Amino acid sequence: QVQLVESGGGLVQAGGSLRLSCAASGSIFRIDTMGWYRQAPGKQRELVASITNVGSTNYADSVKGRFTISRDNAKNTVDLRMSSLKPEDTSYYYCNAELVAAGTFLKIKYWGQGTQVTVSS
Repeated sequence: QVQLVESGGGLVQAGGSLRLSCAASGSIFRIDTMGWYRQAPGKQRELVASITNVGSTNYADSVKGRFTISRDNAKNTVDLRMSSLKPEDTSYYYCNAELVAAGTFLKIKYWGQGTQVTVSS
């Protein structure tokens, strides 16, 4: 079984910084893209940032220049460093990994349980 466990998040004032971390564990053969999504109440889940296993990154326009995604392939972890946070960044943030579990040939998207980020004005 594969698990994604997030840590970090919380309450911060506008202009502040937070760091989210996510660790994938279990019977993993290969992890391709890892990323962070967010979903606010009444809104669709949206991509915040993603990173491939060779380090190519992609960011939502709304977070470019403020958020940085990184990963450690040896540890199966992905981080999201968020700075210059705005109230509109308030959302539930989910870790995501597209991976192949050991003993299978299927690439499947796995999700973490999510973590709340609240930015006060």
